Amino acid sequence: MRVAILLLALLIDHLLGDPPNRWHPVAWMGRGIAWAQRHAPGPHAPPARQLAFGGGIVAAGVALTAGVGVMLTRLARALAAPGILIEALVLSATLSLRGLNRAARQVENALTAGDLPAARHWLSWHLVSRRTDALDASQVAAAVIESIAENASDGVIAPLTWYAIGGLPAALAYRFLNTADAMLGYRDPAREWLGKIPARLDDAANLIPARITALLIILAAPLAGGDRGRAWRVWRRDAGKTASPNAGHPMSAMAGALGVRLEKPDHYTLGRDLRPPRAADIAPARRIITLAVALFALLLALFRK
Repeated sequence: MRVAILLLALLIDHLLGDPPNRWHPVAWMGRGIAWAQRHAPGPHAPPARQLAFGGGIVAAGVALTAGVGVMLTRLARALAAPGILIEALVLSATLSLRGLNRAARQVENALTAGDLPAARHWLSWHLVSRRTDALDASQVAAAVIESIAENASDGVIAPLTWYAIGGLPAALAYRFLNTADAMLGYRDPAREWLGKIPARLDDAANLIPARITALLIILAAPLAGGDRGRAWRVWRRDAGKTASPNAGHPMSAMAGALGVRLEKPDHYTLGRDLRPPRAADIAPARRIITLAVALFALLLALFRK
């Protein structure tokens, strides 16, 4: 039953994408976190107080979302066939494969048309939080490929992994934790201590999914014209070069699969001996991720049998 719901959720995401914000569970989570942040201790408060408040946000949010997941699961089981659709719809809202593909394609189209300002705009609008106004075309392509790989882990493989482990309660709790990290996990004065617990717990929740994603990218690489052996070698060599304990795994595997160098100046270089990426590398990256997700669903189905 769980695998059938998982497959149906992927189909819903593929056909419909994200629901409007007023119906989107992640948007609700974001509004709740923003409300809590407005009531958080200021940056001049003692670090222990900020740390405790951030931990409280996570504890309350995870408990609430997991509780909603339990209630929805019970309702779905009571409704039989209609309940399967309800559960799949809720699970699909934790996924972002179609949205990720659409965002990456929008930047790709602008780069292909030679419209670098538009490519920078769509990159910052959809995919990254850092400044993009000084990036050249190759750096924009690199940022898109990095985002495709990292968000495939955070936005697709991780929620599916947690759903396979603990059903809808685990998937919703993971998505709350990931959203809290995305909103609070920054090292600026206002969030240095407030976001520390969300960031560390999100790192822990993604330890296994990030490595699964890297392996799936390696397996899917030749199906999209990539190089499986090079993907494995670059992953093994460069996965630990990012500050995040997880982001380097899918990104380095993708760098090797495509044969491109992914570099964030003053932070990391993945695939240092490879060529700079181009706009034409974004489409194969998107295909690899789509195939990786399909492989993951297939493996889960076979495992459940």
